[in-house]
Amino acid sequence: MQAASVISSPITRVNKETYNNTEDTLAIEEPLEIRLGYWQADKYIQKNISITMRTPGNDEYLATGFLFTEGIIKSTEEIENVVGIADNVIVVNLGRSSMPDLAKLDRHFYTTSSCGVCGKSSIDSIKTICNIKVSSADFAIETSLIYSLPETLRKKQDVFDQTGGLHASALFSTNGELLLIKEDVGRHNALDKLIGYALEKNMLPLDNHILLLSGRASFELIQKATMAGIKMVAAVGAPSSLAVELAIENDITLIGFLREERFNIYSAAKRVVL
Repeated sequence: MQAASVISSPITRVNKETYNNTEDTLAIEEPLEIRLGYWQADKYIQKNISITMRTPGNDEYLATGFLFTEGIIKSTEEIENVVGIADNVIVVNLGRSSMPDLAKLDRHFYTTSSCGVCGKSSIDSIKTICNIKVSSADFAIETSLIYSLPETLRKKQDVFDQTGGLHASALFSTNGELLLIKEDVGRHNALDKLIGYALEKNMLPLDNHILLLSGRASFELIQKATMAGIKMVAAVGAPSSLAVELAIENDITLIGFLREERFNIYSAAKRVVL
């Protein structure tokens, strides 16, 4: 059963010199504890690796996407099952032959809905190695198609329409078809949900797709895109300096401020037909 993602709240709405008592719809934000279960010799170990504030729903994809983009697992073949053992607690159990990167497990995360890298000590500690083979992705996209992406996304943001309070990550084909959308109060959670789904459906690498972010492009989001093999990222908001550096390093076409038929290209402009 799909968890509720919105809730009604009584409010007083003020408009100039009038007011009225009514209700508003809010995006639910709750903590999710992600645990990893694995075998060391003949001993089963269960370890808490993350607490993230998220919008309930797609928790399985969020957990597996997080483990993949953090470099803790490399494929779904390592996973035996994913189990919700209590309210807001989910366990990803690995098979007996799978051993997670214990060095990465020793980093204890507390992830907020606004920043997925909070609690990590340095830039070096969040650089992970992409374990999938990607192509050169030599496709080229017309500007008219790029202009159309935000409106296509906006029409499909169901929970955003109700609350105005969610981030979205959307996956498009190179001909502009919307293939997948995930929403969450945390922009990094929305992307982990999307990548977790793609991981389960054996869609990786996503090197022949376009990723659209409904907000800004942070370093961590580009890191996650890199792990999934994505070669074109378009963001409605601004990129950070580190996001641009990482995009350049990984030959990712990074587009920012995509709105009202304009955008900036920060790296690998070769994939945009100007």
